[in-house]
Amino acid sequence: MSDVFWLSERQFSRLVPLLPTDTRGKPRVDDLRVISGIVHVLKSGGRWVDAPVIYGPRKTLYNRFVRWAAKGVWLDIFHALAAAGGPPAEVLIDSSAVKAHRCASGGKGGKHTQAIGRSRGGRTTKIHALTDGFCRPLAFLLTGGQVADCIAADTLLNLLPTTTLLHGDKGYDSEAVRRKVEAMGTAPNIPPKVNRRWKPCFSPFLYRSRNAIERMFNRLKDFRRIATRYDRLAANFLAAVCIAATVSYWL
Repeated sequence: MSDVFWLSERQFSRLVPLLPTDTRGKPRVDDLRVISGIVHVLKSGGRWVDAPVIYGPRKTLYNRFVRWAAKGVWLDIFHALAAAGGPPAEVLIDSSAVKAHRCASGGKGGKHTQAIGRSRGGRTTKIHALTDGFCRPLAFLLTGGQVADCIAADTLLNLLPTTTLLHGDKGYDSEAVRRKVEAMGTAPNIPPKVNRRWKPCFSPFLYRSRNAIERMFNRLKDFRRIATRYDRLAANFLAAVCIAATVSYWL
């Protein structure tokens, strides 16, 4: 069938060493078929119950996605493949807001715990990311849509790999962000806000490459279940983001 997604043999061969091996009871259903079905649902934006029958039982697709999300398997796979690329020469930081569908309401722990908040766009989730200069994502963080970039950066920068330069827009122009980046041995290349009395060093020439992270977000949002959040639990939505990033850039 031409309208379904399948991982290629080369892509799947890179995943195999990273898949869980502590299976108990019955052997797992064909990993290639199930993971391909999960990616298809994320790309198409459809309901799990509407997944094509070629992928097998729909409940198997959903259960595999949710259980591995809860165990952190999808995040571990993403981080392992991203780290295999080696330390990047430069890193970019930014965020993108995603509208939360009404189906995303009701997650246990309250909407704030599940990274849904009120912003200008209504009920939204903000995806914060680090990428290298080739658009390849390195780390993600979810917050409510109302959380400022410079505040989320305090947590996201803990995942910053070894690099010499960090690019960010004016939303990251705070003394706390600059001090944290410099303490990690990295030079922040962030345009200063107009109300700053003292203007830190900034290179517009180097800053031209920052659009790479915008292109990364655009590509991730080609997955319709990333462009709109349908998942109630933040762990499930973060897992979906990591799967989309893995398939798009690291396989």
